[in-house]
Amino acid sequence: MNKTRYSLTDIGINLTDSAFDADREMVIQTAEAAGIKRMLITGTTAAESEQALRLCQQYPDQLFCTAGVHPHYSKEFSPATRDTLTALLKQPEVRAVGETGLDFNRNFSSPEQQIRAFEQQLELAAESGLPLFLHERDAHTRQIEMLRHARDHLHGGVAHCFTGSRKELYNYLDLDLYIGITGWICDERRGGELLRLVKEIPADRLLLETDAPYLIPRNLKPKPKSRRNLPVYLTHILEQVAQERACHPQELAQQTEVNCQRLFRFNQTDE
Repeated sequence: MNKTRYSLTDIGINLTDSAFDADREMVIQTAEAAGIKRMLITGTTAAESEQALRLCQQYPDQLFCTAGVHPHYSKEFSPATRDTLTALLKQPEVRAVGETGLDFNRNFSSPEQQIRAFEQQLELAAESGLPLFLHERDAHTRQIEMLRHARDHLHGGVAHCFTGSRKELYNYLDLDLYIGITGWICDERRGGELLRLVKEIPADRLLLETDAPYLIPRNLKPKPKSRRNLPVYLTHILEQVAQERACHPQELAQQTEVNCQRLFRFNQTDE
């Protein structure tokens, strides 16, 4: 891997995942040493959001998190869930509502349950003043309808792990949302369209993430022995995106940091 050092924020990492149980501290330290100065841990259930917050409190100014319920777990959303999220969203380490949205691909929760949970989290985003951390799969039309309806009450957000079409990209951009790019762009089997589209994302709307431990970049050289994605690979994603956009990686790193600070309200006191 290229040894050039950048200053980056991984805006989407599942650091509470059991894949990190054996060496979580080392993963965090290695990322920091590689220039990944901040990581935003993804909350996917109320309980995991609480776990993410506890982890953030062990690494102040380095780890932050989201709090929300992934559409897969929408059937678990209850008044108690909302109360838990309301409390979490008041904590300074929590910088976004999510991972929330709609996923009609596998329907681990019914579309009706997902819509109800998403509505609740749109309300929480409006009440808390925090941006949205959005997931969507095979549900773009309905998700965009709901976002448009709530738009005047929202405070921004990011389409996490964007892998959609050109039309879907511009639907999100028209709502002034940010676009999160992962190692999907490094996958020659299925990342071709995203590779072409990444040139069209406005520089001030682009964010980078690993979604670790998932979506390891397939074109890493030398090829890692493990299929587990790591935050240190964010530099590889940065360089791939910079290559496609015909810009210098350092310039792109600086721009994405400005974008992170703007959306998630990171500032000098966090560093």
